[in-house]
Amino acid sequence: MRLLRRRQQISQQRLADALGLTFQQVQKYEKGSNRISASKLWDIARFLETPIDYFFEGLTAGAVAGMAEPEGPRFTYDFLATREGTELSELFPRLRPDQRRQILALIRTMVEDVAKD
Repeated sequence: MRLLRRRQQISQQRLADALGLTFQQVQKYEKGSNRISASKLWDIARFLETPIDYFFEGLTAGAVAGMAEPEGPRFTYDFLATREGTELSELFPRLRPDQRRQILALIRTMVEDVAKD
């Protein structure tokens, strides 16, 4: 939700006003502190002009209804919810493909060094 809202340059306050919420409630939704009801998620998707299935990308296909978990490590999603993760996801696509590969190689090397310590 945060990534989509920021891509559209919509403030938490503007989204909150449109949904009849406080900006603090929007913050809690974005951090995952509070669950979003199906009807509120529908309202968010309509306001952000995105298909509702945008919010369900990456869910496991065979999961029990209501119990689906995103595939992949949880820390990936937690990282993308941070300011650094959001900024990185906005800036990285602007790089040339060769620059992206160089940055990934650098990060892999740095992670290997950390693992060795």
